[in-house]
Amino acid sequence: MGNDQLQGALDLLILKILRRRPAHGYGLAQRIQQISDEVLRVEEGSLYPALHRMEQADWISSEWKPSENGRRAKYYKLTPAGRRQLEREEENWSRVTGAVAKILRFA
Repeated sequence: MGNDQLQGALDLLILKILRRRPAHGYGLAQRIQQISDEVLRVEEGSLYPALHRMEQADWISSEWKPSENGRRAKYYKLTPAGRRQLEREEENWSRVTGAVAKILRFA
């Protein structure tokens, strides 16, 4: 799998989590780690460039608000374009994982 597929997987995870509710970057990283039972860890060096890229693509928008601990944090939320992109990403992920499963089964 190339770097673009790995980037696409991170995009998919972020978009999927933001579909339910807005979140700040640290909260997104925690949620990915929690839901994956600690298997997936997203480093800041990957997360924030992905968030910036997705904001530039208008898949997400952001605003500064107080976080749970009272500090200001940048909260991200899904845009209508982001919802459409999430659908495309989910379809692509199903296609890729289906192809990998076939190879594992028949190779």
